[in-house]
Amino acid sequence: MSTERPEDDIEVRDAVSAPDAEGIPRRVTRRFPLFTRDTARPEGGGRAASGAAPAPARQWPVLLVLALVGLGLLLTALDVFRIGTLLVGVALLGGAVLRWMLPDVGMLAVRSRFTDILTYGVLGSAIVLLAMMVQPKPWLEIPFLKDTLHFTVSS
Repeated sequence: MSTERPEDDIEVRDAVSAPDAEGIPRRVTRRFPLFTRDTARPEGGGRAASGAAPAPARQWPVLLVLALVGLGLLLTALDVFRIGTLLVGVALLGGAVLRWMLPDVGMLAVRSRFTDILTYGVLGSAIVLLAMMVQPKPWLEIPFLKDTLHFTVSS
């Protein structure tokens, strides 16, 4: 009569603890596994409100940014191009400020805090500047850009 159990033939290559409920050994080492199956939550990626609040209230920062972007896209589609794109850029800048000021911003946190702030800030600033320089009758004129454009096109 063989008393060999299925878990006896499991090959283990690193430190393990006692088997779990299914009889499979668990990892106890802090080393990274050979293959990852999950990702860590970004810093500040916790709920923006308590767990008792409904889902939209827990994710209000990302919903605010998305609502402003949606409104900006709607205005752009309704031929109010400059105001619409300005609103999209301001929404991204607002996302950067929220990411900087609040400890937990829910799904607005995608990467590390620094990377999120930098990404939202650079993209928001670029969109705002381009929206203010769009033709006709730009609100912002940068003289050296006009000279650069003429030099590039005429060469």
